[in-house]
Amino acid sequence: MSDGKQGLQGLVLRDRDHECEGFGAARVCVRVVAVADLPTRFGFFRLVGFWNNRDGKEHVALVHGDVPGRSDVAVRLHSECLTGDVLGSLRCDCRDQLVEGLRAIQAETCGVLLYLRQEGRGIGLLNKIRAYALQEQGLDTVEANQALGFRDDERDYAVAAHMLRSLSIRSVRVITNNPEKIRQLTQHGVEVSGRLPHVIPPNEFNRFYLETKARRSGHLIDLTELRLSEQSDPVHVEGMPP
Repeated sequence: MSDGKQGLQGLVLRDRDHECEGFGAARVCVRVVAVADLPTRFGFFRLVGFWNNRDGKEHVALVHGDVPGRSDVAVRLHSECLTGDVLGSLRCDCRDQLVEGLRAIQAETCGVLLYLRQEGRGIGLLNKIRAYALQEQGLDTVEANQALGFRDDERDYAVAAHMLRSLSIRSVRVITNNPEKIRQLTQHGVEVSGRLPHVIPPNEFNRFYLETKARRSGHLIDLTELRLSEQSDPVHVEGMPP
């Protein structure tokens, strides 16, 4: 099998003039435009940048191992969450899902995490903040999105399906609790050979959010096992009593 970086660099040359009819209702088409090494605290990855014809969002793939032509590749679809991924918000489980997803992929022979620029389940950062304010008035995640005129989840995984096709992956095992991701990938022609559960223990600030995911959004989370995280160092927020 070819060296991983050399194989991915070949995709840049292959896609230089790539055009296709696109995936999904929006006919999104992507091209692999850049590849670079990315050493991280979770292990070594290769960072693959994608251009798309639908909007100015720059999606990336973190690739572990040699994935072109491989079957049963462990894949995590992670939607951008500034408040969680970057700022460490405890209102969601996004940062923990990102961290544990990268660790799970490193434990495999090869794997991919697609980092998708779909902030706030596709409603954008400002609308997510508006939804947070509504949640503080008693609405759950679903109700807050609907009150703003959105669906429960506005994310479209057509771009993810094309990214996986561009990486020449034959089939995937999806690291997820969300059956909608599997449904959409399958709808767009990706062969899903399995699912790897991705349950994150809750904290006191996101337990209701996770319960809403299970009850309202159909996520495959066993509520009977949804206990508060038993960490040696409990969650502490500055300015709030322990």
